[in-house]
Amino acid sequence: MAYYISNIARSKGDPKVIHSGPSSLGTADRMAKALGWFSIGLGMTELIAAERITRALGMEGKEALVRAFGVRELGHGLLSLSPDKHVGLWSRVVGDGLDIATLMKAMRHDNPKRDNVGIALAAVLGVTLLDIISAQGVTARHSRPRGRLRSYRDRTGFPQGTQAARGAAKDFQVPPDMRAVPTLAAVSQRAPQEKARPH
Repeated sequence: MAYYISNIARSKGDPKVIHSGPSSLGTADRMAKALGWFSIGLGMTELIAAERITRALGMEGKEALVRAFGVRELGHGLLSLSPDKHVGLWSRVVGDGLDIATLMKAMRHDNPKRDNVGIALAAVLGVTLLDIISAQGVTARHSRPRGRLRSYRDRTGFPQGTQAARGAAKDFQVPPDMRAVPTLAAVSQRAPQEKARPH
């Protein structure tokens, strides 16, 4: 289905997509993507339903704080979906710490919704563990030791191998508009000969 959709958008002369190769995204990258979208969903929920959240947790009057956390979650989500996903994931870990501290304050004995706070705290601790694992995985996958250059020795630039490329352009004719202009030396030698010719 994906190939069919991508072929619709291609121009008439473009080659058709038959199949795609394996994805370059690792498990940590996929997890970062999932957590990024989770952050965006959570952020939107905190912005739209702040009153419901505070009521469920016995934290009435803290709606502005919940909305601020929602804006923060949107930022985490966008960063986690960007090329700097490791920054987004580590910022999520820091944000989880703020969430845990806020929920711990709501675990007071006089809070009638203390059980709900306990459930929310357990959920945040579980997500924090996922965030730490993902942040470490993405950082390890996309970083390299300082001063050490990447090695591309195993790459040739020929997707089907060098043997398949040999002789592939034997009958290639250079189009006129791609031919090299005469060198300056050739033009300067020709100029005196043309002047010397009788008119």
